Amino acid sequence: MTSRLTRKDVELDKKQPLYEGFLSVYKYKLKHRLFQGGWSQPIERELMERGHAVVVIPYDPVRDELVVLEQFRVGALDDPNGPWLFEFVAGMFDADESAEEVATRELKEEAGLEAKQLIYATSYYSSPGGTDEKLTIYIAEVDTSLAADFGGLPEEDEDIKVHVLPSKDAIGMLEREEINNAASVIGLQWLLLHRNSVFKNKLSL
Repeated sequence: MTSRLTRKDVELDKKQPLYEGFLSVYKYKLKHRLFQGGWSQPIERELMERGHAVVVIPYDPVRDELVVLEQFRVGALDDPNGPWLFEFVAGMFDADESAEEVATRELKEEAGLEAKQLIYATSYYSSPGGTDEKLTIYIAEVDTSLAADFGGLPEEDEDIKVHVLPSKDAIGMLEREEINNAASVIGLQWLLLHRNSVFKNKLSL
């Protein structure tokens, strides 16, 4: 189902920068059409313009193993289990890269792997009430025996420990909320729903 309202049904009056940097925040003043007709009153919204990102779930269907990354995340600083999270390969777009190019680059940088194939899974807005960030998720068929022990770029302050886990162990982490960031949860659940059909001729299950 597609909404009957589109971008043409929004009138942007003003976009005021509040902070501009790696993460930029703007105040929007706008109005939009209403479902029951007419227009809204002028409203103000703050929006963090973060840019778009790609998430890659590295999976070896022959070994039935996943590559899970562990790294520090400032947003989880006060998490009871600490700010080192378990997640999957991810990165932001550079210049005019395609989503597949981002996936390929980040898979090599963060896990030392190359994909035998990239399978598009899904895309979604992470929190559209406050940011424009949209994430695209791919499943990468990989040989987990080739995974690096550590990954990331020092010049980007990345310090990543690479784990190769049987899929049942990763599922257990998901159930225990040890994998607890949105992109990783959504991507892993998509893989669990679709792996039998996507990898039906390769699975050793």
